[in-house]
Amino acid sequence: MYAAVPYGTAAIFYAILPAMDGEEERDHKKLGAKLDLFIFSNTVGKGLPLFTPKGAVVRRELERFIVDEETRRGYQHVYTPEIAKLDLYKKSGHYPHYRDSMYAPIEIDDEQFMLRPMTCPHHFELYLSRPHSYRELPVRIAELAKLFRYEQSGELMGLQRVRTFCLSDAHIICASEEQTVEEVEKALDLIEYVNGVLGLTLGRDYRYRLSLGDRDNKEKYPGNKEVWEKSEALLRNAMKKRGVEFEEAKGEASFYGPKIDIQMKNANGKEDTAFTVQYDFLMPERFDLTYVGEDGKPHRAFVVHRSSIGAIERTMAFLIEKYGGAFPTWLAPVQARVLSVSEKSTTYTNEVLAALKGAGIRAEADISDESLGKKIREAKTEKIPYLLVVGDKEAESKTVSIESRDKGKQETTPLLDFIAAISEEIRTRK
Repeated sequence: MYAAVPYGTAAIFYAILPAMDGEEERDHKKLGAKLDLFIFSNTVGKGLPLFTPKGAVVRRELERFIVDEETRRGYQHVYTPEIAKLDLYKKSGHYPHYRDSMYAPIEIDDEQFMLRPMTCPHHFELYLSRPHSYRELPVRIAELAKLFRYEQSGELMGLQRVRTFCLSDAHIICASEEQTVEEVEKALDLIEYVNGVLGLTLGRDYRYRLSLGDRDNKEKYPGNKEVWEKSEALLRNAMKKRGVEFEEAKGEASFYGPKIDIQMKNANGKEDTAFTVQYDFLMPERFDLTYVGEDGKPHRAFVVHRSSIGAIERTMAFLIEKYGGAFPTWLAPVQARVLSVSEKSTTYTNEVLAALKGAGIRAEADISDESLGKKIREAKTEKIPYLLVVGDKEAESKTVSIESRDKGKQETTPLLDFIAAISEEIRTRK
């Protein structure tokens, strides 16, 4: 059975969840530096993360995963510019509503431009570039979009609150309210699938919030009461149909409509919105979004905004803390490290490394003069999923002695068998 949790009970909800072990040790800001994933530089600027090669691997895997999955589900991925005329955001209404969190306008050739804080106006302009028939709808426009928000200095926090981020954004143009409801449900299906692959569990790692408008705040929430109540009911019914618990939060909606937020809590106890699905009753009017119906006449379209994996930076922060830096093999920056027992086994060590890389596995080799014990300790500190120890015996039999980060020591295995096993683990994202 579903349950609509009253506004203000988030603390009670989280109080029943198991406490995160070693929260201090799981703080992504500390682990990010310790595991060489990202840095911040005062010379570059506050809130502007720089990803190291290892950190870039993690975010690239997340990006590839979501683009492939969305494409499989009928999304059309696009690229749009990271800067646009200020007039675009005045037209959408974002400029007056989010002006304080946007960067200052840039004067170019007597015109004002802005670093974009969102992509919806860009995607609407793409949709408007040609007529659309009702037979084409829904049209799902998606993008891994670089966005820019001016967060106050006191609000900045690691990768969770930054001033530039990459959002897995999408806008779905629908032909009817019924189609809109279907797309909301499909977006939630996608989000729950993504969470499952990432190892996140509803009730433990995330929860649902239905973010509503505030009828008394006409400046923040334009539109008549009936429109707001109808759109909120649409999302509320979608949540009831799923049979999941959710909180209703007054005054947390966007100015253009209510939304379903997926809330996550970090190691420091602060909650943030990770993913979201929004119903938009305002933009179709402002951008005159229409389609040609069966009768050959233009009809007003409906719009759903959604983010399936959220901001890549924020999602990385949650995952670093969720796993304490010990990522699943498919996400790990280094998936296997080959450790030579002695200098005599260097040749076979390099053969194993070449075979792993040839199979597309992210691998390294340690052929230093350090003791095997020290090599193992260092690799474990870096939370590498698999350590492959090779010596004379392994070289002769073309095997590897495996030590798994998660399962401990395992039997000596033919090299090709190990490659097949880890390749399957990576492919299935277990």
